[in-house]
Amino acid sequence: MIRRLGSVQAGSSPVLYQGSAQALCLLDTATELLMVRRDFRAALETCERGLESVAGFPEQEDLCSFRYGEVKAALCIIGIQALAELNKWRVVLEWVLQYYGAPEKMSAKIMQMCILLYTKVEESSIILESGGDWLKSPANQSLPGFGTVAELYLLHVLIPLGRFTEAESLAGNSAAFSEEQRHLALEIVECKREESRPKSPPGSSQGEDSTNSTDPNPVTQRFQVMVRLLHRSVLVVRKGLYSFPFQKVALVAVLLYLLLLRTDPTLPSAFPWISSLLQMFRQMWDAMFAPYYRANISH
Repeated sequence: MIRRLGSVQAGSSPVLYQGSAQALCLLDTATELLMVRRDFRAALETCERGLESVAGFPEQEDLCSFRYGEVKAALCIIGIQALAELNKWRVVLEWVLQYYGAPEKMSAKIMQMCILLYTKVEESSIILESGGDWLKSPANQSLPGFGTVAELYLLHVLIPLGRFTEAESLAGNSAAFSEEQRHLALEIVECKREESRPKSPPGSSQGEDSTNSTDPNPVTQRFQVMVRLLHRSVLVVRKGLYSFPFQKVALVAVLLYLLLLRTDPTLPSAFPWISSLLQMFRQMWDAMFAPYYRANISH
């Protein structure tokens, strides 16, 4: 890997090639210590040595076919992971700024990683100022990862911290989002703003004032509730009694009593009474159903 990435071009300085080869070697060692051996302290120390080795060289795109900025960012990412594993996440931003000097000079990948790290530990306020400075830098707005940083900063820093005015301003940034993304981001900001507003039930204060002014005694309030419940129960029972056919039941009971207990159908004296009863039933039948039959016959 060293030969491929650190090969010397014509006119390149051997000192620069030596520095790039050393940085790559330290990067490989730090990656192995972090991912394979799980020796986080040794991985952090190796990253620091690698960062010191590239600190004195300028970042040039085509020098030695090697970009020192990418190797520097890779070493910082390994170091951030090692610090997080050592539970030293509070000093991550300070540690990174030792090698970059200012937040706006950090790479997009490192800024993304810092935002995600402080979001995970629920300390987004630590990255609030640095992330804002990074996004305001004109040099960073042309970077490929600018949109991703803006999205993470909007969703995980500004909105959770209640900075809705700043979030709305960032959501309308055409350099970070497309037109569709801007509309969606503005809707999210407005929705979160509505959710954050305290909601009180309408008319609750008026209801409380009227209750307190009419009857502040809790014993009297309980008595009134019991009276209302009792009144409703009486109304329900009364309605049920009215709907029950007492008259019809009484008539059927009298008829059954006369037929089964007081009158013997085999006696000659019972024939006139039974005949009168049948005649009464016929009259009732005709009065109830004769119009229906006559209508059918007429049709």
